Order: sequence, then structure tokens, then C-alpha cells
Amino acid sequence: MGELEARKCALRSEISALRRATPAARWLEAGRVVATSVVALPECRWAARVALYAALPDELPTRPLFDLLRQAGRSVLLPRIAGARLEFAPVERWEELRPGRYGVPEPPAACASLGLEAADLVVVPGVAFDARGNRLGRGGGFYDRTFARVAAGPVLCGAALELQLVDAVPHGPGDRAMDLLVTECAVRRTGEARRGA
Repeated sequence: MGELEARKCALRSEISALRRATPAARWLEAGRVVATSVVALPECRWAARVALYAALPDELPTRPLFDLLRQAGRSVLLPRIAGARLEFAPVERWEELRPGRYGVPEPPAACASLGLEAADLVVVPGVAFDARGNRLGRGGGFYDRTFARVAAGPVLCGAALELQLVDAVPHGPGDRAMDLLVTECAVRRTGEARRGA
């Protein structure tokens, strides 16, 4: 294991312990607050489609955001693993999701995948984030490979609890930074942001 991976593993262990110790009620309340904040973003209002993730128990829940978007008649996509990358498929009802690889709920195979364009918004999970938008994931690299650093890609919005923000996330050239970070306390526009308010 190289130095960068060792630093990532150490931070992953540290923040994962904090996340596991966080009561479910705090996750749920933060999920509601973040949902309201994301829906109010100009990037969300401009988006043709909004892509979310289905949260694991130690991730910020996105069901509240899904419900708000669907109530507003918005098109919502969720990811599923396709080889080494993610593909995104439209979901009309949360109950359509089925356990995929690693037990993560995802759209069934019958749902055709859609591409994400520059005008779309993707809400991304993470273990930790820093103020520059650097993200530490679980280590699979799916989001980094799917959204390589390209100017025409969709807007990436990290979603997390405030306790997941750290001074600096170890990162390398293949790691994709976020354009925005939304927690229960604030919306932060990072140096990667291409579309501001």
C-alpha cells in the first residue's frame, strides 16, 4: 500500500467510527435539512435531471430528497454498478429499488440507463470531504471513474453530516472533487464549482 492509500485508509477508519456512532435520528433529521437545501439550489432548479444515491445506514439518507423531487414532478435517477463504473436509471418510486452489489439499493436491470449531461445535478455520498471539495469514498472508485475530471460533466454535490468535513482529504490525480458540499449546517461552493448562484 502506497503512502496516499495509507492516508486514505487512516482517515476512512477515523470518520467511519464517528459515522457509526451517530444516532439514526441525527442522520434522519440531517437528511431532511439537506433535502430542503438541495432543492433550493440554483443548480437543482436548472437541472434537467437529478441523480441521487440510496443511502446505506451510515450515509446521509436521500429518501427525503427523492420524495421532494418526485412531488415536484422532477426526473430522478439512481445509480447501479455497471462494470467498473456507475450507470444511472430513472426511478419513479423508491420501492422499485432492489439490492445490488454490496447490498446497495439500485434500480432494477429492466430500467434503461440514461446519460447525465452538464445541466444535470448528481448528489454524491462520501466518507469525508474538505472545503476544496475533495472527497474520500469507500475505496471502490466508482464515482471517480464515472465522473472523470471533464469540463462538460454534470454538477457534483457532496452530501454529508458536518462531522464528515475535515481539514484536508488525501487525494490523487484520479480523484474527482465536488462542485458543491451540502450538510445540515451549510451549503459550500468549492473551487470546482462551474455554476454559481
